[in-house]
Order: sequence, then C-alpha cells, then structure tokens
Amino acid sequence: MTPIVESFFDPRTATVTHVVHGGPGSPCAIIDPVLDFDMASGRRRTESADRVAAFIQAQGLRVDWLLETHAHADHLSAAPYLKEKLGGRIAIGSHIRDVQRIFGGVFNAEPAFTADGSQFDVLFEDGATFGIGAMDAEVLHVPGHTPACVAFRIGDALFVGDTLFMPDVGTARCDFPGGDAATLFRSIRRLLDLPDATRVFVCHDYPPAGRGPAWETTVAEQRRANIHVKDGISEADFVTMRTARDRTLDLPALLVPSVQVNMRAGHLPPPESNGVRYLKIPVDRL
Repeated sequence: MTPIVESFFDPRTATVTHVVHGGPGSPCAIIDPVLDFDMASGRRRTESADRVAAFIQAQGLRVDWLLETHAHADHLSAAPYLKEKLGGRIAIGSHIRDVQRIFGGVFNAEPAFTADGSQFDVLFEDGATFGIGAMDAEVLHVPGHTPACVAFRIGDALFVGDTLFMPDVGTARCDFPGGDAATLFRSIRRLLDLPDATRVFVCHDYPPAGRGPAWETTVAEQRRANIHVKDGISEADFVTMRTARDRTLDLPALLVPSVQVNMRAGHLPPPESNGVRYLKIPVDRL
C-alpha cells in the first residue's frame, strides 16, 4: 500500500505538516498541523492551517484523523482549529500523560487541569492499529526526544515526528524533561529495522547550506547516511555525541507557549477572571 502524501513546510518553525490520503474524495489524516503564533504580541493566526484546509477541500478529502507525533515544543498545534473546520479526531500516544505530569508541574497548571490525556479524543498505545479509509495504520512508541513520541506507519510510509531528521541533519535533541539519549537511540534502531524501502517523512528540516527544505527519505538512506545514527554508530557513541551537542543548543523560541498549549491538545488554558487567557513564563526553571 502506497498512500499519497502531500506536505506543507512552514519556514517560520521549520515544521512539515503531512496530509495522508488515497486520492481525491478519500478519507485522510493530517499529521502535526501548525498554528501560527507571534510571541511578541501573543496573537495567533491560521495561514499555515488554512493552506492545509484549502488543499483538503480542493481534493474533496474527508478528515478522519488529526495525528500528533508528540507534544511539540516549537509550534502550537492547529488540530482544534482544523477539527472545527473539517472534522476528525485528535489523537496522540498514551504517554502524553507523562508529559502532562511533568509540564503541568513546570507551569503550575490550574487545579482543573488533569494529566490523564482526556483533552485528546484518542490515546494510542504502542502497537495500536487504526484505519484511514482503506489504509491501515500502526502506532510505534519511540520515546527519547520526549516520553510521548510516536511514529505512524501507514502502508509504506513512516511519519517519525522529531525522532529522525533528514540524514544530513541527524536526530532530535534529548535534553527536555523526560528525554533520554540512550532511549532515543533504541527507538531509532527500532524504526531502522523496518524494510529498507520504507519512505520516511520527517516533521522538521533545518537544511544545511546548499540545499532547500526536504522531508522525505528512506530507511535505507537513514541507515547509510544519517550523520548521527547510521549503521556502525554504537549506542555509547550516540549518547556521547547527543549529550555534548544538546549542551550547546538554545531552547526553541516557542517552547514556553507551545508546550502549555500542546499538552492540552492544542487548546489554550482556561480564561481567568477578566475573561483573558494567559500563558506563563516560568522564571529560572527551564
């Protein structure tokens, strides 16, 4: 089975949203949709999500699923906006509960906030299967970047979230709360044990000088050329490299608003007594 994948790159957050479908008029899934957010003003916009919606409407697709590979730290999710506009169910891996417990504490979430994943329509366990029309999909729990990361295997296509990047970029960081480099290495090797011809779709691209944004590769290419985890690199080597590299990285520019929103399935915190919704900045905590 070879699903059709239409991808949308957002240059402001370097995020790729994927629409997976079987052709015009078919059911589809939207993976990792982006809501535009201006940190300075605190204002949201929908241009990125509207591009996705326009494609879906032009193709006559029916949205069955809005899939999140994890609670992103670099962009706000547009899943609720697209659900209201197009329908579908918002789903994520069941270990989102771990992320909610961690970051509910970091941001001192309101007493009504529950770390049980109930903000999402569906929580997937490792190995769960579901359908997108006639297409079969499988959920693979791949922690390490965050405890909640999952990959979606749909036919010969694998959507890996932040677990892997393009081969010349490498792999995701592991220094967020709940991240772990050794765990990420094992998760990646699980993905790289899939058939060589499996198409791999990444969620972000930070292209080196000399090429434009890209988001599709293969398991064979990752095993041959990924600068961090190609065949022959040991777990110990990876952990040493990843730990040293992570110490040099700045936090994502939108981490503070993104995690507060995305742990709530893309919804803002509830309004306060004046009717305004607020996002917190924890001082000397992250």
